[in-house]
Order: sequence, then C-alpha cells, then structure tokens
Amino acid sequence: MLILRMGTRRLFLRSSRASSAVAAITGNSAIGSDPSLIVTTPRLSILLPTLNAAGDLQRLLPALAQQEISGEVEWLAVDSSSTDQTVSLLEGAGFDVQVIPRREFSHGSTRNLLASRAKGTYLLFLTQDAVPVGPDCIEQLLKPLEDVSVAAVGARLVPHPSDDPLTARTVLASPEASGLAQIRRLRPGQALADLAPTEAVQQARFHNVACAYRAQVLTKWPFSQVAFGEDVVWADMVLTKGQALAHAPLAMVRHAHCYTLLGALERYRLDAAFLRRQFGFRVRPGPISMLRGWGHEVREDWKFMRGQERILLRYLLRSPFLRGAMVVGQFLGTRGWNLPLGRAATRRFS
Repeated sequence: MLILRMGTRRLFLRSSRASSAVAAITGNSAIGSDPSLIVTTPRLSILLPTLNAAGDLQRLLPALAQQEISGEVEWLAVDSSSTDQTVSLLEGAGFDVQVIPRREFSHGSTRNLLASRAKGTYLLFLTQDAVPVGPDCIEQLLKPLEDVSVAAVGARLVPHPSDDPLTARTVLASPEASGLAQIRRLRPGQALADLAPTEAVQQARFHNVACAYRAQVLTKWPFSQVAFGEDVVWADMVLTKGQALAHAPLAMVRHAHCYTLLGALERYRLDAAFLRRQFGFRVRPGPISMLRGWGHEVREDWKFMRGQERILLRYLLRSPFLRGAMVVGQFLGTRGWNLPLGRAATRRFS
C-alpha cells in the first residue's frame, strides 16, 4: 500500500477525560500535548477511518471530548485522501493520521491497517458519522470485554434528535437499537453453517459503527478483504472459532442514514445480496414477500408517527415510496441483480 502521508506522532493520553479531542474546534490544547502524558502501553486505541469528514467531526470530536476513559488512550485515523479539512481537524485534535490513496480503501483492509498500527489492549472502531452519547459511553462499551470469552462488543445505535420520523423509526426498529444486554456464542464444535439461515443471520449480526474488539483476537483473525459486510463476515468467523460477541445497551451511539429513494434501494439491495451469499438467507424471495414487507413497514411508520407530538403530512406521504424502494432493493439483492452505481456506492451505503 502506497502511503502518501503519515502522521508524525503517536500520542497516548493518561487521563480520566479525553477533554482535548475537540481542540481543532474549541481552540483548547490537543490530546497528548503534555509530554509527561506520553506512555508506551495504552489500554485503548480509538480507530477512525475517514473520508471528507469535516462536517461529521463537528459532532464527533466534541462527543469524544466528553468521554471519561480510564487508563491510556491512543488516537489513530486513516484518511482516504480527503479534500476538505478532515486531516487538519484530526491532527489538531491529537490524532495520528495516515493518509492513503482513495482507490486503496476497503472496509476490511483499511480497518486492518488501523489495527496493525494500534498498541492498545482494546481497539475501538468508530465510523466518522457516529456520535457517542454521554460521558461514560466508551467505558460502558468496554465493560463486556471483562469476560475473556468475549471477542467484540457493539454499541446500541439510536437516532439523532434531529432525524426525521422515518429515519428515526428505521434505526429504532433495528436489532442494534435493542435495550437488552446480550452475549452470543455457539455451542462447542458448532458453526453458523449448521444453523438455519434465519438463525445464522441473527447470531452473526454485528456492526462496525461503534464497536470494541479485543486486540489479540483481531490480530489472530483480521477482517476479510470483502467489499461489503466485513463486520458480519468477521463475526461469522470468530463465532465459529468459539468466541463470543456482546451487545452493550448502555453504550449508546447516535447514527442514522437519511436515504434518498435511490439510496435506500441500493443499500437494501447490497444487504440482501450479501445475506444470500454469506448465509443463503433470502430476504425477499418473491412478489408476495415484497408486498407483505412493504405493507408492514408502512403500517409501522404510521403507528410510529401517531405517537409524535406533530405529524408531518410529507412523511406520511413519503413512507410508501421509501419503504417501496427498500423492499424492491431487497428483492433485487435476493435475486442477485445489480445496479450500475459502481464501487463508490458500496462505500457510501456501508
């Protein structure tokens, strides 16, 4: 991999509060600016892949600044040749930033690159549009790793207060929004391939939006070089190896995608195509399944909006079109049909 530019420092913070992660925005001192704080063995490495993230960092960096984290913290980013202020914002906030050519990005290899540079006992991956909620979010995310059989932990995903009702309901209806703590593992000698496709999907469901990994496990079993679904492929692998996965409901992270109709169609097509390849699971096998799925989603939208203080007519009217795009995408993906949107769409909708 050709490296265009690499950060000149690796800084570890010994502090109970990562209060300077927002230095580039607030003007305060950057992380690790006091040489006496530099140590050699961080407890945690916070890892961030980015692309033109300046807007997202306006929300993420202040949220990181509020985190109360025990022990030493290392801050690393890999940027895919952003053309905005992403790199300067990250470096000003104390991140060690490595810049790579955009064409060399992939979800698996870029995260493996970050992991290979990290020194922490635990590795916490965030997407650039994730926003931790509350000062103890990261500590809550790390708690399940006290169980040595747990390989990785996913945060609870919740919508932003400003999200429209359709976007908010999409997030809240997902398993990742569950308020119940969970640890998933297979029986000794069992593999996901032994399970029915529906159960296999439920067991392996995992996300990289905000998740903490045990470094030694990720070193032993790195991410696969796939264009889409590297987090679920990895979950499939480590569950089969006898490891456990956890969901930490007290570690809440705001994250949502407000899709256009085309964006919804393509994202759900990608999901359905991946699930069929990986697990043989057919999300929408035929027209009847499409119709039932569409009707269910529209009814749930309307029920959700009835509980809002203010019902906006435009979202009631948009619901059938948005959910229609989603189920059509699922049908196309289940059939293995593609849209001519190219590689950039795979990254955008991931």
